[in-house]
Amino acid sequence: MDKVLRGGVIGAGVFGGYHARQYAQTAGARLAAVFDPDLERAREVASRHQAEAFSELSAFLDAVDVVTVASPGVLHAEGALAALRAGRPVYVEKPLAVSLEESDRILAEASRRGLVVACGHQERVVFDAIGLFSAPERPLRLEAVRQGPVSQRSLDISVILDLMIHDLDLALALSAGAPLTAEGEGDIAYSGGLDAVRAEVTFDDGFTAIFDASRMAPERRRSMKVVYPSGELEIDFLARTFRNTTRFDLNPDFADTPGARDPLGASVGAFLDCVRGERDRPVVTGEEAVRALDLALAIEHAVEDSGPRHHV
Repeated sequence: MDKVLRGGVIGAGVFGGYHARQYAQTAGARLAAVFDPDLERAREVASRHQAEAFSELSAFLDAVDVVTVASPGVLHAEGALAALRAGRPVYVEKPLAVSLEESDRILAEASRRGLVVACGHQERVVFDAIGLFSAPERPLRLEAVRQGPVSQRSLDISVILDLMIHDLDLALALSAGAPLTAEGEGDIAYSGGLDAVRAEVTFDDGFTAIFDASRMAPERRRSMKVVYPSGELEIDFLARTFRNTTRFDLNPDFADTPGARDPLGASVGAFLDCVRGERDRPVVTGEEAVRALDLALAIEHAVEDSGPRHHV
């Protein structure tokens, strides 16, 4: 496939704007259309890149070859299924869906039509740039912190599906085992849902992962410590540095690699390469996204069972 792919973005919010720019600046693609039920919002994003704006979904789908779903999380499945039924490969921002039933329908539709489904867990690109996926040891323990101050973004989903799910995906990618048990506690503050959660997950191979996610913290923190038999790796995702006491030959200059400089661009580029048949798989497949969703929902249930704290 050597034609320029016409990219379309469902959702004209902040992330929709990010994805619109990716299609506009990626070789072999162009931003053709933006869909949003609010036509003025769609026009605002589309006009930046000389694209068309739509508030009618079927007309939008007729104008594109590939689709990114960047609408609110509760609407991801609706947009993805509409795109797939129209024969369009789809890149879905995380989470893939908000229920396993929805995610199963997405995978089934994609399989039936032989279409690519990718999901936006682009932190995998950073891990790959560091060299973690080729580490010769399996981790024993992982501790992840992903916090930020109060935000009006993604309030339709819990902090687990909004922030923590990035680290859930990374833990699943590093571990050879499968999640066995999940425990957690959380806080409900301003969104009406879980705004801060601390969870511990044990895997059937003995691996333990602890996750701390908050969207009510005083400042942004993005860090991870991974313990291996030969030492520890501590990553500061904001400073884009790490401290390594393992015996692995990791890349201290990872932040200067093309992928780490633009993880979203690398993730979208890999999706487009898959659509063209130039790559076997996207950075994160639909099946892998379902694994992260499954674990996220298990943690949500554990927190609900423990009785989250309500803040007035």
